[in-house]
Amino acid sequence: MQKENLKYNIKPAERIANVSEYYFSKKLKEVAQMNAQGMDVISLGIGSPDMPPSEETLNTLCENARRPDVHGYQPTVGIPELRKAMSNWYKRWYNVDLNPDTEIQPLIGSKEGILHVTLTFVNPGDQVLVPNPGYPTYTSLNKILGSDIVNYNLREDNNWQPDFDELEKMDLSRVKLMWTNYPNMPTGANATVELYEKLVEFALRHNIVIVNDNPYSFILNKKPLSLLSIKGAKDCCIEFNSMSKSHNMPGWRVGMIATNSTFIQWILKVKSNIDSGTFRPIQLAAAKAYENSDEWHEEANINVYSRRRSYAEEIMKELGCTFDKNQVGMFLWGKIPEKYNDVEELTEKVLHQSRVFITPGFIFGSNGKRYIRISLCAKEELLEKALERIKKNK
Repeated sequence: MQKENLKYNIKPAERIANVSEYYFSKKLKEVAQMNAQGMDVISLGIGSPDMPPSEETLNTLCENARRPDVHGYQPTVGIPELRKAMSNWYKRWYNVDLNPDTEIQPLIGSKEGILHVTLTFVNPGDQVLVPNPGYPTYTSLNKILGSDIVNYNLREDNNWQPDFDELEKMDLSRVKLMWTNYPNMPTGANATVELYEKLVEFALRHNIVIVNDNPYSFILNKKPLSLLSIKGAKDCCIEFNSMSKSHNMPGWRVGMIATNSTFIQWILKVKSNIDSGTFRPIQLAAAKAYENSDEWHEEANINVYSRRRSYAEEIMKELGCTFDKNQVGMFLWGKIPEKYNDVEELTEKVLHQSRVFITPGFIFGSNGKRYIRISLCAKEELLEKALERIKKNK
């Protein structure tokens, strides 16, 4: 019997037409190809800490991973030891009281938390406020889920804070969520009590949930601040936190949501249908990491990045860029000289002439199109080498 000549015709879901491959996913392929050709590119792009967690954290992981009874599925809500450690950590560093049983939800990193929170609160066609510039995942995931994205401006002349007068002039009747990220990525603008008070008041008045992404509050920052420290914030705000940056654990994928018990229960309905709990030894090791000493944080989050930051500042100066020395976090954000038509003219020149990869700010939104971002997640000798290459090829 002769087979019919059938044409197999499968198309992807329409939602992926509105998103593209993550910039770093694409660009790092190019960098990898250049390295394969022997070009030895120094990457100052991604904020992936290159230092290890504390010794106590590693020992706890290894000791527990050898046990025969820890390899099964874990509860989506997280083990009590981890939730208690997260609660203690918020009290210790932010002076915020959180009930470990009802006001905390461990995450497999903050990126998946963006998915869970959006699915929990936003119907297709509802609006979400997304910062410009801002973390690209706020935009891409909301596009995938069918949210109507409304950008709000962050500008250098306003210290990279929301313009509340501008926000009040918008039609906010369909807005469900407002994404914020302080200390800010990519700009390095720090949080203030005054800013957080304005956000809480704005949320309560307009019936909007503020979602603050707070993974950078320990990096080059001696006064960590939580949005939930503001009176009334827990009623209308959600805060993400992550161990990736503050504890040198990006690949471990341990983060958390903190908010009121009602929001936690709603989010858990979504999360429990998408994933399971993290490997138990990782949770136990994360709980131990939350006990890291003040001295550990001083060295890992302040001293190391301070030394690296001095090199990044010299690189900015060599490139003719201007920057705010008061920035915090693990990046340095700078404005490019007027002589360049666009930021990629500069970053591509640096990549191909000096073999140094620096992030162009346009990937964070139109308000970043005249800026570059340098990651501090590289050893001092690499940063020094990058500086010398750039000097040589000015």
